[in-house]
Amino acid sequence: MDISTICVHGCKKKYDTTGAVSVPIFASSTFAHPGVGQSTGFDYSRSQNPTKEHLEHTITALEGGDDTIAFSSGMAAVSALMELFSPGDHIVASYDLYGGTFRLFSHISEKNGIKFSYAASTEEISAKISPNTKAVFIETPTNPMMNVVDIAAAAKVTQSKNLLLIVDNTFLTPIFQRPLSLGANIILHSGTKYLGGHNDALSGMLTVKDDTAPCDYVLSERLRFIAKTTGACLSPFDSFLITRGLKTLAIRMERHNKNALEIADWLTKQKKITKVYYIGLRNHPDYAVSCRQASGFGGMISFSVDNEQTAVSILENVKLIKYAESLGGTESLITYPLLQTHADLPQHEREARGINACLLRLSVGLEDSADITADLKQAIERVK
Repeated sequence: MDISTICVHGCKKKYDTTGAVSVPIFASSTFAHPGVGQSTGFDYSRSQNPTKEHLEHTITALEGGDDTIAFSSGMAAVSALMELFSPGDHIVASYDLYGGTFRLFSHISEKNGIKFSYAASTEEISAKISPNTKAVFIETPTNPMMNVVDIAAAAKVTQSKNLLLIVDNTFLTPIFQRPLSLGANIILHSGTKYLGGHNDALSGMLTVKDDTAPCDYVLSERLRFIAKTTGACLSPFDSFLITRGLKTLAIRMERHNKNALEIADWLTKQKKITKVYYIGLRNHPDYAVSCRQASGFGGMISFSVDNEQTAVSILENVKLIKYAESLGGTESLITYPLLQTHADLPQHEREARGINACLLRLSVGLEDSADITADLKQAIERVK
């Protein structure tokens, strides 16, 4: 079945007898037992709920995995993921990483005894593996600098060392990139972003492929135990919202991609824009890798302007585009990583990554691309 059809129809399991086209919202915290030692398959919504299960089965089918666990936010999913590891374990992570993930690693996971090294390439990943390394954690494309990691190459490294490969697939979604087919073991999503797609619900997803995981336990079972125990489950109503968003995921991603290609090209021709970071531009250093492992480039663009005054002017003068955190929704959003997504990185860490007062990140929405560029144009022209 084509992936766009899976988006629309979801999993095949039916949960009621009314013929409802949309999966119902099962707003029940608990479920009655038919008898002692018997269960309908649902006992308590922290463990599982029919609306949430429908969403999880759908994401599993889209990613080509064995199981998906849905969480109350992307960071809740990452937090649960870290519970797979013990004090003294070591993880090699992408050098350019979402600020919230870096904050969790540096302020929570390190406190709990997990050690981290950061690598900007497959060669660096290999070089930083040590005897106590348990996993490699990569974003691709990265947030906010749009670097691309060769997933298949990273998988060769992790497979040779019996390590888990975890890939954050938030930016491209299974519509454009399917890391499990390239050798990853776990996929992470902030479902708040493109999966939901409407800026109206928080969620996080972990999708696993157990038959390739180098573990002495079943990944899906361990993560479900962690989710049930720590409690950050996705609510029935938010499960419904993300499921509804998925119905248009394929067609939305096509429009995000089309708009972003046009806007990135336009940005490269503006005098006050000094650099454009978009993986769909042919001069992007990772363009060939992107074409090899993904079928699209997505809707995320970062760009640098000539000075801080221009950056502030754009942020304060856009009208159609909203100056707000987050990404992946129908509306175009512009973000200042320095003060928002990556504010908790130490200054020297931000500057080393190119995250400075001149860098802006644009989540290209579904508006007409000419309207988006017109809004950027008028904001740039207001610079004195």
